[in-house]
Amino acid sequence: MNGKKRIAAIGECMIELQQRHDGSLQQGFGGDTLNTAVYLCRELGQQAQVDYVTALGYDSFSDAMCQGWAEEGIGLDKVQRLPGRLPGLYCIQTDARGERRFLYWRNEAAVRDCFNTAAAGPILADLRDYDVLYFSGITLAVLGETGRKKLIELLVEARIRQCLIVFDNNYRPRLWNSAEQARAAYLQALEHVDLALLTLEDEQALFGHDYAHGVFTAYPHIAEVVIKRGAQSCLLRCAGVTHEIPAQKVEQVVDTTAAGDAFSAAYLASRVRGGGPVAAAEAGHRLASRVIQHPGALLPRE
Repeated sequence: MNGKKRIAAIGECMIELQQRHDGSLQQGFGGDTLNTAVYLCRELGQQAQVDYVTALGYDSFSDAMCQGWAEEGIGLDKVQRLPGRLPGLYCIQTDARGERRFLYWRNEAAVRDCFNTAAAGPILADLRDYDVLYFSGITLAVLGETGRKKLIELLVEARIRQCLIVFDNNYRPRLWNSAEQARAAYLQALEHVDLALLTLEDEQALFGHDYAHGVFTAYPHIAEVVIKRGAQSCLLRCAGVTHEIPAQKVEQVVDTTAAGDAFSAAYLASRVRGGGPVAAAEAGHRLASRVIQHPGALLPRE
């Protein structure tokens, strides 16, 4: 890809409460696609315009989110503000090994009506002409059935116009009525994806793919498939060639929150700059290794 690119990340940002070992809480903001959008901005700088597509309220938390995104360089033109609505809320609890547990409060989150408002029509029309659209399995869940239908229509139209469609699977069972509902939604979306960034654990939980070859076999139509395996090496298939790229080792894992989001951001940023898939995976591992040594989803900008 040459020139300054327009990238849109579609999804949800929530109020984040990080529970510390003494029981105190530190408040911040986070969400899988938002985390990726932030890291994309930091990685690409002036090489791309990264916009976030979501819906918020008119409350102080929503104001603070927008202010923080603007400071990161994220475009706010596709952020809707809905009267009487609020962002979702989640709390992160981590154990001694850095593994995390999430508690969610999000049923009334504004993002659920993101594609159902009068303002959504012009936003969706403009998104068709972006260079990259990025969304996740959580995006599919929180948009609901009507929103998912409009998202699929957007993907079809954008792809016709040579937009790169990027999907991160991020499967969260509690967001779905059933695994069957989730599988149907995922399979419909995956028909329109060019680059799939898939966590093996989520593929196993949703589709029963118990090894990487099974994942590759399941998606022969997707041009580029990356399989993230946490602290292990990642595997990728691009142009029919498979590669294995080792992860970077760290001495102490503090918090694995957003490691996969950071990997996806650095991988995509490298590809947008014209890097090959192996170099992109190495960049993904580098950023993820830094993120897991810091509490919370986002590294301090400094």
